[in-house]
Amino acid sequence: MGLGDMISQQLVERRGLREHHTGRTLTMVSLGCGFVGPVVGGWYRVLDRLIPGTTKVDALKKMLLDQGGFAPCFLGCFLPLVGTLNGLSAQDNWAKLQRLWPTVQLANFYLVPLHYRLAVVQGVAVVWNSYLCWKAHQP
Repeated sequence: MGLGDMISQQLVERRGLREHHTGRTLTMVSLGCGFVGPVVGGWYRVLDRLIPGTTKVDALKKMLLDQGGFAPCFLGCFLPLVGTLNGLSAQDNWAKLQRLWPTVQLANFYLVPLHYRLAVVQGVAVVWNSYLCWKAHQP
């Protein structure tokens, strides 16, 4: 999440190092390390115990359970937190997430071994977090 903020500030917003908001980046790092990483990593371990395997059917089941069960609960906590920290509306975030994450998770559960899933999602999240940080800090 911190990397997403740095990309947003340096490549999208073009702040430069002197104008970089370090506090904003540290807030995103704290959110990623203290909330997102532990919660999502734990969920992947639970999900793999509930539905072992990596066939197409297993991946579809995992994606459906992830998006139908976990995602609404997680996002119910995550979006208000991010919105509060970044001044974003939960409605804008929700609309974007509904389009992006089911596709990412279907591919993740079908193609990626358990021990790499969190890394894959975090890679996609770098792009997502760059967008969120940019959107949140528009003048």
